[in-house]
Amino acid sequence: MVRLTEYEQKMLDGEFGRYKQIAMEHVVEFANVMGAEELVKISKVHMCAGCPPLEYGHSDDFDESFRRTYLWTKENIGFEGFSPDVYIQTDGAAVDHYDPKPMYNSEELFKLNHERELRFAEGGASIVGSCTPYLNGWILTRGETFMTTESSNVLFSNSVFGAAGNANGMAACGWAAITGRGPKCGMHIPENRLATVEVQIKCKCDTPRDWDIIGYALGKLIIKHNNAIPVLTGEFHDIDTIRLKRMFSAIATTSGLEMCHIEGITPEAPTKGIALGNKTDYPVLSITQEDYDNAVSCLCDPGSGPVQLVTVGCPHYSLQEIRDAAKYIKGKKVHEGVRLIFWTSSSIREAARLSGYLNTIEEAGATIGTNGCPLVQGFECYRGVTGMVADAAKQAHYNRSWLKGGKMYYGTMEQCVDAAVSGAWEEK
Repeated sequence: MVRLTEYEQKMLDGEFGRYKQIAMEHVVEFANVMGAEELVKISKVHMCAGCPPLEYGHSDDFDESFRRTYLWTKENIGFEGFSPDVYIQTDGAAVDHYDPKPMYNSEELFKLNHERELRFAEGGASIVGSCTPYLNGWILTRGETFMTTESSNVLFSNSVFGAAGNANGMAACGWAAITGRGPKCGMHIPENRLATVEVQIKCKCDTPRDWDIIGYALGKLIIKHNNAIPVLTGEFHDIDTIRLKRMFSAIATTSGLEMCHIEGITPEAPTKGIALGNKTDYPVLSITQEDYDNAVSCLCDPGSGPVQLVTVGCPHYSLQEIRDAAKYIKGKKVHEGVRLIFWTSSSIREAARLSGYLNTIEEAGATIGTNGCPLVQGFECYRGVTGMVADAAKQAHYNRSWLKGGKMYYGTMEQCVDAAVSGAWEEK
């Protein structure tokens, strides 16, 4: 049984109200299932708001929907907000913050999403709506504890910041946001964070797209080894936030990893030996150029063809990437019948507006989308789409099933823009 502090026991006993008590009951039950001996304070939570609770709670009433989604109770208890000791940032949702039309969302869903986000904000959450919270103020120190619903964020936060946290799903994030507590298990345990296998990067690794492809291939490789925690080694250089977020998003697409050491980058991996806990006997794997090429063939259909939807920014674009996209699209015009959408957070969209990038992009006939991407928008956004282009392995991988036989193409941001302008993907 999990051991509780005096404060945690008071929460469990109901001294702070039934609302927190219910959440704490779930935390304790979860901890016991996970075999945790104690709880940890959670300082940051990244969770879903807006319309996902509508989908999972099956109710138009916010309190009822929240209760079903996050409290798992039939008791008539309304939403009472989150712990003031926890910084909460929202993940993506099923509808854009600003304009429902580009993804064919209904006005009703658009309005409802805003209503739900307002309630989350009143409860203490910061409304960002992004899969890349670390680009929007989600900055952790080494050892800081967190919980997230986003599979790529858990990788970034553990592997780049050296923070400690798990991707535990919507309900568990809700309990942590209410109580400020979570089970001490998984990536909270130092020995669980050690690398168990070396992966040598032996393919080209110069561009963000290269690291996207490496991540996709790495996930496929590592899942064959029971999601062993890798330490990446090789002659790579110019590693930056953009490359890392692309790689982690792709890794999360093809594996269940929550930690990936990069020699010289990860705080716990100043050397390969330290990352491996000074073990001398461990498997050595590699990502070769053949693995790289095979990954590309899985992501991009052969040949050329017309396209109707071009989606760029998965994981969500940084302001730097939006700037580069604006520079490239300036003076161009999106082809009639094609939707070109650059995805980012609402906060970066506002910075793009102030910087003039939004105007440049909209003058070209494209738009900046927020609060999600096609993967969470539903089937309606693929209406009339027989050809789609994306600049991310995650999008190319998952959207293939949404297209129901349509063509899926995968390329750089520049290739995506070119396809949107010409109305067709050209095989190169």
